[in-house]
Amino acid sequence: MKALQEATYYSSEHGYLDVTMELRSLGVPWKLHVWLESLRSAHLQSRSEVTLALLREFCTIREEEYCEELVCFGLPLMFSIFRTSKNEAVTHQLASIFSRCYSSAPLPAIKEMKPNLSAQLDPHFLNNKEMSDVTFQVEGRPFYAHRVLLITASERFKALLGASGPDSSQDCKSIEISDIKYNIFQMMMSYLYCGGAESMKVAVPDVLELLSAASLFQLGALQRHCEVICTQSITLENAVSVYQTAKAHGASELSMFCEGYFLRHMGELLEREAFRALVLGGPGGTRWGHGRDSPLEELEGALARRLRSLYVTSRV
Repeated sequence: MKALQEATYYSSEHGYLDVTMELRSLGVPWKLHVWLESLRSAHLQSRSEVTLALLREFCTIREEEYCEELVCFGLPLMFSIFRTSKNEAVTHQLASIFSRCYSSAPLPAIKEMKPNLSAQLDPHFLNNKEMSDVTFQVEGRPFYAHRVLLITASERFKALLGASGPDSSQDCKSIEISDIKYNIFQMMMSYLYCGGAESMKVAVPDVLELLSAASLFQLGALQRHCEVICTQSITLENAVSVYQTAKAHGASELSMFCEGYFLRHMGELLEREAFRALVLGGPGGTRWGHGRDSPLEELEGALARRLRSLYVTSRV
């Protein structure tokens, strides 16, 4: 057996794929290096059947062998095959390998941020016309607020209210708020007046819109709270929307959580058109600007970090 293992090593190193596969059929167990070299040869030779056979046998490689070679050589190779393969069986087998490598260890948690309570007002003041000195127009409806609270809430509110003029004659001027639904704006203001998110009851469909509004008005603690809710309510159906919202608003921790979720459930997600469009392109796929990594590149990076943290650096 030792002689056969040595033979598989040299046959894989020199690209003699058929010899390596024949030796494997004799019962020679895979070593990670030999398996990777064989997969590279099968890919270069466009041997899709051999590629699929090799991918199906990845599960026989012990986790103790997961090392820097898998991270630096194996992942780029497998993601390249995933990106270019037209064989559905190969694509799904790679997805299974990615999920296996990610492991069932907990996804990265997101911690709440402490809200700014320095200018909290009694909830009785919320949307109270008689006590207000600022009026917003949201979806054609007035919303009454207080300058003293809002100018300390964020720089965005401070700039918005400063633009309406400091003199008393401008205090009641209506400020138009566009691209935000009235109920979302009301929830955001309720958060400011009530001094936190404990009393907020946000339905799952509204969370992403509230996250977007919090980002627009620079309310970091509220945005983080929405991110935490997203991690608790993410599903196969909404995962892509959560990820796209996180990316659009620079929510890096939520983006990383979604990438972990994608890797853990990749086989199931490949059955969904929205996810396929996200990672493989096609109708509805996202166009990524110059200098930005594609979602598939982000997934490769996330899996590399996960492998290093679970298997590589833990042995050092």
